[in-house]
Amino acid sequence: MTGNLTRDRLIVGLDVPTLAEARKVVEELDGVVSFYKIGYQLAFAGGLDLARELAAGGTNVFLDMKLLDIDNTVAKGVENVARMGVSMLTLHAYPKAMRAAVEAARGTGLCLLGVTVLTSMDEADMIEAGYEYDPHTLVLRRAEQALAAGMGGVVCSAGEAAAVRKIVGPGLAVVTPGIRPAGSDHGDQKRVVTPRDAIRAGASHLVVARPIVASVDRRAAARAILEEMDRG
Repeated sequence: MTGNLTRDRLIVGLDVPTLAEARKVVEELDGVVSFYKIGYQLAFAGGLDLARELAAGGTNVFLDMKLLDIDNTVAKGVENVARMGVSMLTLHAYPKAMRAAVEAARGTGLCLLGVTVLTSMDEADMIEAGYEYDPHTLVLRRAEQALAAGMGGVVCSAGEAAAVRKIVGPGLAVVTPGIRPAGSDHGDQKRVVTPRDAIRAGASHLVVARPIVASVDRRAAARAILEEMDRG
């Protein structure tokens, strides 16, 4: 899934409340960005139709649904997502769910990504949720399980990208959210890395939302991040 061009490795998160705003973002970034993420916020406002539309027009779409359910439900969901023509789909990196998803996606072009640990979570959050592992340890364990299940890649903090890359090798996508250009506001992200450092660490794709979408000049913001990725 790794793109040859830097712009194919930048995924802009369409984390906006309406289809009208999402279309505006896509229009403003035309010719600069070729990959978009659609998550819960937009999906529940008509974003799934936009995902189909963008995919049909040749634009790469990362559908960030973080699926997790019984095996059959995950499999049936993956089958329908594959028919949409999107490029990437996330599910939580639980072994049974990943194995069911991989079997359902077999023979399609859908890249399945296992979400390891959310970048909004730190060790205190993990303890509160009842996990016995710290974030870094759990990320690496889930990366191993994603590789064993035959997944197309994983989602992890760029801070863990180098260690994850050693586990999954060169063939799997390592997609990193929580990307913030130097000097920008971290928002609700707790484990953040700059675009340059994420690329250097072995990330194949960077997910960036607020630093671009909330910018007064979205094209300039996207270009600045692409230039920083090039320096990586």
